[in-house]
Amino acid sequence: MQLFGDIEAKIDTKGRAFLPSVFRKALQASGEENLFLRKDLFQPCLILYPESEWIKQLDTVRSKLSRWNRQHQLLYRQFVSGVEALTLDGNGRILIPKRYLQMASIDQSLQFLGLGDYIEIWKPGEKEKPFLEADNFSEAIESIMGNTFGSLSAGNILNESGQER
Repeated sequence: MQLFGDIEAKIDTKGRAFLPSVFRKALQASGEENLFLRKDLFQPCLILYPESEWIKQLDTVRSKLSRWNRQHQLLYRQFVSGVEALTLDGNGRILIPKRYLQMASIDQSLQFLGLGDYIEIWKPGEKEKPFLEADNFSEAIESIMGNTFGSLSAGNILNESGQER
């Protein structure tokens, strides 16, 4: 399942918003019916997980924590207590509880940002803050991904006889 897009939507007085059709179609094609909502741990946005991705997140967190460690139990309890199960209504809307809208300072409209396996929900205009400046982004991506292929890079690819191409 690939959830990509950057789409603004309105919220009605009850806190309902239409999930953009590009996301609904991807979820339906993958057989996903249930969604899970939580406040992001680091940014002032909400995270909307398809059920299969939420289960992966839980499994990852649980695998790193011991049920027999008091601090780990407190962390796990806090991690899962801030989650709300959501379903699409017959019109393709999700009901976002008011407390979540308040956590992300969202009032009349919101911005859906698809990030592959989950969707972030932002207050319009706020999502620009967590991005790197263009120069910083290119330097960071080069630093991280530039060494992906080990010693092979565009500058030192060898042909079959061992000579550089």
